[in-house]
Order: sequence, then structure tokens, then C-alpha cells
Amino acid sequence: YRYIGEICEVRQINICKKQDKSLLIGVCHKRIGMEEILDFLDLLMRNNNREWFWEHKSEYDAIQQKFNVFTEELIKAVGAFDASIANLKVKDCTYRIYKDLRFSKDKIPYKTHMGAYLCPHGKKSGFAGYYFHLEPAEAEYIGRNLLAAGLYNPTPAFLREARKRIAENGGEFIEALEKSPHLTLEENAKLSRVPNGYPQNHPMAEYLKLKDYSITMTLSPELLFGNRLVQNVAEYFREAMPFNHYLNSIGEELLFY
Repeated sequence: YRYIGEICEVRQINICKKQDKSLLIGVCHKRIGMEEILDFLDLLMRNNNREWFWEHKSEYDAIQQKFNVFTEELIKAVGAFDASIANLKVKDCTYRIYKDLRFSKDKIPYKTHMGAYLCPHGKKSGFAGYYFHLEPAEAEYIGRNLLAAGLYNPTPAFLREARKRIAENGGEFIEALEKSPHLTLEENAKLSRVPNGYPQNHPMAEYLKLKDYSITMTLSPELLFGNRLVQNVAEYFREAMPFNHYLNSIGEELLFY
């Protein structure tokens, strides 16, 4: 047995197709080893080159498996109250650690963060969802471990429709937003003026300026390293469900245009 935290269930995974060997992994529903994941990401941040990575590939595989276990448990927990998430697979929600360097001036080969994005039809669908993010303390990708909900970097078509909906019935947007008191609306990506077509003194002017519609909260050490991480994260995401459903109702309307 290889232990991840305390043994709560046993799963069998194939690790060598040629020899048909298998490894029994004890999976804990309480602790998924976030400390070890962050420790590895910190080391990778300080040694971000192919030689180091391949010398430590087995360590990466181990922490990726731990993150996959966590993501699978989170899908189950969120899917219990949001049916649009229930049938997702881990691969629908997680990301490769290898950076796409084809069109990038930054040739550092590996990402130093991990994230899981749970949204209807998977991470590439363009729908609003629930995001869990990890990065080491000195990383500069986002600058913190966080939970988020909503829609980051939406399409121009979505922004036009969202602004129209908010302008016509701002109370509906505010109501969805206020149902998630622990997550705060992000306002970093914002126009300097109200978009064309709306008066500058519109009562929802500040919301019409937004380029993203996302809400976030910082993951405290107590939450991140606690015994009930999956359950607690799922409860915060439950609060955010009305906000996601509001945004996704806009996205669904666009599909029929």
C-alpha cells in the first residue's frame, strides 16, 4: 500500500500495461496532501528546467495523482448539489503542467501552479464554473491560493449579452452576487468608462465596466491544510451556485442565437 493521508478507501490502478502490474493506493477523503503538492511546486519554481523536471518526474506523478484524487472528490461533492457538474471526469477539469511555448517569449517550460475548473461540459466549454487554485508562496501567476466562481475572460458576445441583462435588470445580478457572501467580486479587469450604448450615470455603471464576471476568496492555511478541505470548499461553491447559474443562463441563451 502507498498511503495518502489516512486510508479511507482502496482503489486499484494500472501502472504498467506491459507487465500488467498494479498499485493499491489508500485514498483519504479528509486529507489529500496539499502541503506536498505545494512543496513540489515550490521546488519546480526554483528549478524550472527540463533536466530537473525529468530527474523528479516520479515525484511529479505522485503529486499529480494526489491532485487528481482531490479533484475527483470535489466533483462528487459539488455534483451532489449542482447536477451540471455531476458527470464530469477529472480530465475535464484539470490542466497539463507543460506550457505551450510555441508563441511565447517566456521559454520557461513548466507551470508552477495547479488548478481544477469544474463547469458544465468541461473546462473548454466557455461556461461559468467553480475554480480551485494552488501556487507556491513566491509565485506570481495569481499570487495566492484561491477559490473562484463565475467566468474569467468571457467572449465579446457573452459580455455584450451580460451587460444588456445587467442594465435591464440589475437586481437579478445583485441578488445572485449576494448569495455568495464569502466570495468577493473581482474588479481588477475593468473598463475606464461605461461601454458605448449605456449612459455614464447608469445605476449599474460599475458592473457594466467589468471585463470578467468572477468572484474569489483566498484559501487560508487553516482551510487548505484542514481535515475537511473537500467538504468546506464544496460548501463555499454551493454559495456560488446561483451566481454561476445566472451567468450560464446568459451563455445558454447565446447558443440559440
